[in-house]
Amino acid sequence: MIAVVIPCFKVKQHILKVIKSIGHEVDKIYIIDDACPENLGNYIEANCIDARLIILRHEKNQGVGGAVITGYKAAIADGAEIIVKIDGDGQMDASLINMFIQPILAGDVDYSKGNRFYNLQEIRSMPTTRLLGNAVLSFIAKISSGYWNLFDPTNGFTAIHSDVARSLQFEKISKRYFFETDMLFHLNILRAVVIDIPIDAKYSDEVSNLKISKVLGEFIIKHLRNFILRIFYNYYLRDMSLASLELLVGIFMLILGTGFGTYHWIKSLQAGVETPAGTVMLSALPIIIGIQFLLAFIGYDISAIPRRPFHLNRRFLKMVNNSKI
Repeated sequence: MIAVVIPCFKVKQHILKVIKSIGHEVDKIYIIDDACPENLGNYIEANCIDARLIILRHEKNQGVGGAVITGYKAAIADGAEIIVKIDGDGQMDASLINMFIQPILAGDVDYSKGNRFYNLQEIRSMPTTRLLGNAVLSFIAKISSGYWNLFDPTNGFTAIHSDVARSLQFEKISKRYFFETDMLFHLNILRAVVIDIPIDAKYSDEVSNLKISKVLGEFIIKHLRNFILRIFYNYYLRDMSLASLELLVGIFMLILGTGFGTYHWIKSLQAGVETPAGTVMLSALPIIIGIQFLLAFIGYDISAIPRRPFHLNRRFLKMVNNSKI
């Protein structure tokens, strides 16, 4: 069964067109009225007769992440195999749903997401502020999530295998605007395979509820937290490799060289004399070595993106366990 989840908040102008555009490959459509002041759930019930519709309501607004998680849980309970998430504002072309689900049905990936930056001609339609903001967020998300092969981390057009969704710790995933990016971090912890699906950027009269100035500090803190947790989980808790040692040595050498150089620079400044060339070299050498070790670690981290789909591993383990019974 293929399910579509649509979190809804102030999208009354677009939602009926979005529902109508969803093709017959989809079996159920879950509309989550996230305490919308437009009374969206009742509006859809009164104006749409699509038999696939299931309307879920939040008494209190939980944000896009909270709404999507509600949809995920309902779809999993109903036996969905793949769960697609699109927005209700009409920015996403529902005719592309097949492109998102086919790699998952083929067993190649666990999670597919949109990438509006793939077609260089089409991104000209993207507002400059969004273009620059997404470029910066994409680079930061690569570092924090470990998916160096992905771009456009805030893109909300996604599809996920239900076995993967079932294994996520929903209570730990950010419920609001950090949701899509936080999902990538939690998918990496599961070692799920994720790919980008090229889509066109569509902008018309929709109004974004996201205010960058209000969430910038929160995003930076959460990215830093996710990066530290990912490194700890993947390189020290679950496994130890040469890259684990390279990171520790690199950080140690950088601190050693920087501390040694700063101490002698201050000492020479107070004495009013030039720092000896030998001292400068002794400071620079561990810094250079430390940078080389860190570059080696980054190279390993880039090459260590998940390759084998998580849901295939889970299915294999089920078969093994069943054979033992």
